[in-house]
Amino acid sequence: MPKRSNQHAGIADFEGKAAELAEARRYLHAHPELSFQEQETAAFVADRLERWGYEVTRNVGGLGVVGRLRQGSGGRSIAIRADMDALPITETTGLPYASKTAGKMHACGHDGHTTMLLGAAEYLARTRHFNGTVNLVFQPAEEAGKNSGAQAMIADGLFERFPCDAVFGLHNHPGAPVGTFLMRAGPLMAASDTVMIRILGRGGHASRPHQTVDPIVAAANMVMTLQTVVSRNVNPVEAAVVTVGMIHGGTASNVIPESSEISLSVRSFSAGVRDTLEQRIRGIAASIAEAHGASIEIDYERGYPVVTNSEGETAFATEVVTELVGEDNVSVCPLIPGSEDFSYFLEHKPGCFLRLGNGEDSAILHSSKYDFNDGNLTVGAALWARLAERFLAA
Repeated sequence: MPKRSNQHAGIADFEGKAAELAEARRYLHAHPELSFQEQETAAFVADRLERWGYEVTRNVGGLGVVGRLRQGSGGRSIAIRADMDALPITETTGLPYASKTAGKMHACGHDGHTTMLLGAAEYLARTRHFNGTVNLVFQPAEEAGKNSGAQAMIADGLFERFPCDAVFGLHNHPGAPVGTFLMRAGPLMAASDTVMIRILGRGGHASRPHQTVDPIVAAANMVMTLQTVVSRNVNPVEAAVVTVGMIHGGTASNVIPESSEISLSVRSFSAGVRDTLEQRIRGIAASIAEAHGASIEIDYERGYPVVTNSEGETAFATEVVTELVGEDNVSVCPLIPGSEDFSYFLEHKPGCFLRLGNGEDSAILHSSKYDFNDGNLTVGAALWARLAERFLAA
């Protein structure tokens, strides 16, 4: 990795842009767009990148935007990603710049992520204090849950069309002080899988249960036994979650239904544990159904994989953020059971996903009361500018 230098971008370099960044962020906040619907957001991004002299490619993987800027003769290249989409939530913040569209809001801070990278983009184009190629990736549909924007951009040849030596991204982190960073090499955020189990029994009158195969009883047994999957199959030093979040069955108290359904959310931090969880969930569901004389239909859908930060790039990013904010403002990030489709980028390229504190009193992510903290805009923009400069140091 490049040698350390303190002659690169700092937060003070962006203080004069703070109001402009806040204005842009609040505009995006007021105009949220859902996954794969980010037409106006993508145009907002692309127009500014073109104005600043970037080579801009639109419609990568749908509505993705990539801005490329070359400087000098250096052969190294870096990719930095920001997500652009909002969530189907009705905002209740009461802010003057609250969402203007009912049922849609930036409840995860992607408006802030996009604005920070745009702030860095303007600075890099103006100063050009690097030697190599910067690829700024503005991604749609991180919130899609499956068939996401990252997958779509990769399938559309992202890394072949815009080669890079490493890829970096970040997410804000409610509960941690503004302007602080949380770093972790290796697994950081969980793989997320969704399971739907349909239990097929034989319905009948509640007064004659012996003439039926009761899918409600089978489902209840299944729910309780599934609680042992983690506690009795996963090494206690590893982390995993199996949550039954939905159970449906029946229409009346005096009717035993023909079928019932349960739905699970499954989280894990390693490929081996992920495989074990699927094997045990399938086995338990099938054996309990058989014990009750029922049968099952199971739809086991694997979602985003584990976000796994590479050692070298995480060490480099940690060095850069420490230079930027001081070691007292950098800490080890705990494992996060949420998921993130940046994981797909890390399956193709080495890199690091960072967490940036959004305030100790911040509303939680995906809350109708959430708002990105504008105090982070100069910090995040300075981070990305400095990271690019350091990675592509002459």
